[in-house]
Amino acid sequence: MSVEYNNHDIPEDILDMLGEVEFESPQVLKPIPKDIENLPQPIYRLKTLHSSETFHAYYVSLDNNEHFMTICELEAALAGPRQEIHGVPPSEEAWNCKQGTVSAAVEVLQPEAIQAMAIQGEGIEAEVDQAGIIQAEIIHPKSELIPNRALVIAPTKYGKDLVMVLGVVHDFSMVNADELVAIERPATVDDYRRYLDNMEHEEEAFAKCKECIDSHNLAMKLISAHCLLEDSKILFFFTAESRVDFRDLVKDLVGIFHARIELRQIGVRDEARVTGGAGVCGRILCCHGISDKLNPVSIKMAKDQNLSLNSVKISGPCGRLLCCLSYEHQFYRDARRELPNEGVRFTYDGILFKVIEVNALLNKIRISGEDGRILDMDAARLKYLDSHWTIIEEES
Repeated sequence: MSVEYNNHDIPEDILDMLGEVEFESPQVLKPIPKDIENLPQPIYRLKTLHSSETFHAYYVSLDNNEHFMTICELEAALAGPRQEIHGVPPSEEAWNCKQGTVSAAVEVLQPEAIQAMAIQGEGIEAEVDQAGIIQAEIIHPKSELIPNRALVIAPTKYGKDLVMVLGVVHDFSMVNADELVAIERPATVDDYRRYLDNMEHEEEAFAKCKECIDSHNLAMKLISAHCLLEDSKILFFFTAESRVDFRDLVKDLVGIFHARIELRQIGVRDEARVTGGAGVCGRILCCHGISDKLNPVSIKMAKDQNLSLNSVKISGPCGRLLCCLSYEHQFYRDARRELPNEGVRFTYDGILFKVIEVNALLNKIRISGEDGRILDMDAARLKYLDSHWTIIEEES
C-alpha cells in the first residue's frame, strides 16, 4: 500500500534532502541553432578521463593517413608486437590489434563464418597453413568518422588534455555553438605513455597535498589530483561545507611541485562523478558512465512512481536523490493523467469506495470500501464522466 505525505508529514531525513535538490520545473529545450548548417560537421561528444565531464567538439583532418586508436589499441601498441601462437582456438588466443587490422587464429571448422563475413562485405584475407589452421585477417574499412572510444588531444576548460570520443552528435539542440572546441589530433602511443606516467605522479601529488591540508588544518576533503597532458599544471579537486582560504596551501604546493597549481571546489554530486562507483542497481553511476548533464530530480518524482520515501532507498552514494528518478517520470506522469488520484471517492456496488493506491505501471488501482472490503481492479474500468469517476460494469 502506498503512503501519502503532505508538506507537514514528510520524514525528517527526506526534508533534509529537500534543500539539496532541484525541484521539478518545466523542461525547456534549447532551440536548434539557426546557423546549424554553418556549424562544422560532424560534431563529436567528448569526455574527460579524469573527471568524466562531457563537451562537444569538431575535427578538421589535415592528414588522410591519421589513425585514431582506442585505449585497447594504444595499450597493445605500447606493449609491442606479440608472438603469434599457431593452432590455438580464438577463445584462448586474444585478438591482436595493430594498425587498424585484427588478426586471429581461426579453427579449420570455421570456414563458413569466414565466407559469411566475406558475403557481408567485410574485408578479409585468409590462408590455410600446413597444420590445417586458417589464418584470417579482417581488414576494417577506413571511415571518415572518428571511431567511438578513440582517444584524442583536445582543449578542455582545464587545458589541453587526453579525452575520449563518445560518438557523433545527432541532436543539435544539445549543442552550444559558443562552447564548441576543435580536436587537435589523434592520441599517439607517446601521449598514452605520458598519461600513464602522469597517473603515477598524481598518486604522489594526492598524498603530498593531503599532508599539506592536514598540516594547515583546513576543513576540506581532497577528492583527486590530475596532471594535464600538455601543460605543467596540477589540478586538485576537493569538497568543503563552506569556502576555504587555501592561499597558504597553494604556496606550499607550488614550492613542492614547481608547477602551476589549481584547486577546484566541487559538490557531492561532482565528487561521485569524479570518483565513480556503482549504484544500488549494480551498474556504473549515471553521472560517471553516461553523462554529467542530467535532468533535475524531485521528491514528487518518487511519489508519482509509488517509491518508498526512504532516503536510503531513493538516494545515491552522493547522498542526493537518484538521478535515474527522472528517466521514467515522463511515462508515469502521462499514465497518471488517465488514472484517478489517491483519495478519490466513488460509489461501487452500492458502497462508497476510496482509492488508496494507484499502480501506473500495471494500470491497476486498489480501493477500500466503507464495508471493509479492499479490492484490486483494472484501472481501465474507471472513466471520468460528468466531472466524476465512474466504474464501468464488466460485460458478462
